[in-house]
Amino acid sequence: MTLTAIELCAGAGGQALGLERAGFSHEALVELDPWACATLRLNRPDWNVIEGDLRVFDAVPYRGVDLVAGGVPCPPFSKAGQQLGADDERDLFPEALRVVEEVRPMAVMLENVRGLLDPVFSAYRAQLQARLKNLGYWSSWNLLNAADFGVPQLRPRVNLVALRPEVAEFFCWPAPQQTLPPTVGDVLFDLMSGAGWAGASAWRLRANNIGPTLVGGSKKHGGPDLGPSRARAAWAALGVDGAGLADAPPAADFDGVPRLTVRMAARIQGFPDQWQIAGRKTAAYRQVGNAFPAPVAYAVGSQIAHAIRMAKGDVPLRRAA
Repeated sequence: MTLTAIELCAGAGGQALGLERAGFSHEALVELDPWACATLRLNRPDWNVIEGDLRVFDAVPYRGVDLVAGGVPCPPFSKAGQQLGADDERDLFPEALRVVEEVRPMAVMLENVRGLLDPVFSAYRAQLQARLKNLGYWSSWNLLNAADFGVPQLRPRVNLVALRPEVAEFFCWPAPQQTLPPTVGDVLFDLMSGAGWAGASAWRLRANNIGPTLVGGSKKHGGPDLGPSRARAAWAALGVDGAGLADAPPAADFDGVPRLTVRMAARIQGFPDQWQIAGRKTAAYRQVGNAFPAPVAYAVGSQIAHAIRMAKGDVPLRRAA
C-alpha cells in the first residue's frame, strides 16, 4: 500500500529522504528558501516543490493524505537564541496545526530542537497537544538522538507525533540501535584522503568519536563555520578546524588541521553522497546545518507507516504451516 505525505519547511530534504525510504510518497513539499528548493528539484525532479511561505500555503487540495510532516523553524525554541517561543515571529507551529486541520491526515510528525522540552515551554507544549486533541489526535513528545540511529553525530531532536486513535493503537517509538554509531574518522576517511593527503590515516585515529551537533544553519549566522567556541573546541578534539569549511579535501602535502567540506558535513548529517546540495558554500552549508538526519526520520517514519498500515488492515497474510 502506497502511503502519501506532504512536508512543511522541507529544507534540503533530510526528513523527506527518510520518509521516502519508510514508504511515503510526497504529494507536496513546502519550502521558503530558494536554494533548498533548488536542492529538492535537483535530486527529485518529479517532486511537487512549492516555493513559498507556509503562512500562505493552501493545504485543502491535499486533504486526505496519510501524513503531514515537517521541521518548523528552530530559533524560537533554541538555547542559542532568546527562546521567545510563541512571541517569535518565526514560530510556525500554529501554521503547521492549521495545515493539519485542513488536511486531516492519519498521522503528524513534527521535529524541532531539544530546547522545546525546557520547562519554560511546558504551557506551550500543552497548548499544542490540547489543540491536537480537539482535532481528534493522540499525541506524544520524544527526544531522539541521531547517534542512536547510526548517525556519527551527537544531535538530539524533539519529535512530536500525533495520530488518529485507530493508528495510535499500533504505534511505538523506535528503539535505539544496539550497535555504536561509526566515528567521524571512519565515516570521513575516504573523503579526507581523496586528494592523497599523507596525514589522513593519522587523522582517522584521532577522529575516533562521533561529532558534536552541526550548527551554523541560521541565516543570521555570518558564514559557513561549525558554530560557537564550544562546538569548535569539540571539533578540534577530533582534529577538525571548525572556524570554516574547506572547498576541497586536504592536498597531498597538507600540513595542519583540516576543515570539513560541505560534502563531509552532509555525510555526517546522514545524507547519501549522491544527494547534491545546490548553491555555493555558505548557502549549501546552511541547508546541511538545518537538516533533520534521514536515518532518524526513517526510524520514526517506519513506525508511523507500520501503524497506519495496521489501522487500514494492510497486514501481510501468514503463510500456512
